Amino acid sequence: MSTETSALSLKIDNPTAAALDLDTWGAIGSAMDGPMETRGHELWRSPDEKVGTGIWECDAGRFIARFDGRGEFIHIVSGHMTCTAEDGTVTTLAPGDSMTFPPGWTGEWHVHETLRKLYCEFKPE
Repeated sequence: MSTETSALSLKIDNPTAAALDLDTWGAIGSAMDGPMETRGHELWRSPDEKVGTGIWECDAGRFIARFDGRGEFIHIVSGHMTCTAEDGTVTTLAPGDSMTFPPGWTGEWHVHETLRKLYCEFKPE
């Protein structure tokens, strides 16, 4: 995807994000209860590849999320999930909720039903 994009084409609202056809991105390798397929669409990536935005969707199930060397800000479009950090902190996310996973965050994501999110991935270095 080109990084030469006008600011107007970068706006995305929840109805558009919910309806957009996504590409097959494959199964999550750390799935705990069987295969969890993912789909997505990258909207923009910076020329230095330190920041990227897009839409991501996955099937229900549980997996270990590791943000090694990167972080992610997400906004839930549809579905809901429970995130349990290594320190035991539990957070439930549903449509309209947003959360930042800082670099180094590790924990379990329990996706209760097909989940679609907007994401902004960032790499500190």
